Amino acid sequence: MTLLITVVSAVICTVIWYRKAPHDVMKISDLCFIYWGASLMWLVDAVFEYVEMGAEFFTPSLQDMLNDTFLGLSAVALGLVTWIAKLLITDPKHIFKRSTYHE
Repeated sequence: MTLLITVVSAVICTVIWYRKAPHDVMKISDLCFIYWGASLMWLVDAVFEYVEMGAEFFTPSLQDMLNDTFLGLSAVALGLVTWIAKLLITDPKHIFKRSTYHE
């Protein structure tokens, strides 16, 4: 579930970025990199888990699926928080600059 959630998030983010690619003021590309990186991490984790467990990998318990869902949603939320923190620090639209310096 973690892999599925992060891949869906990465695809949605990539589609949004692609539609606004020439004018990526909000740096959605950074969010895409975060989600694709998380997806790659979960893919490697799934491969190693499959090698370790074999066919049992495809029949997880309900509790394991629920834990993986919460972990995937947490990874997506952490990616959003990281992206928003970067936006607040870099201030691409100069909103904080205009609100603090009255020209």
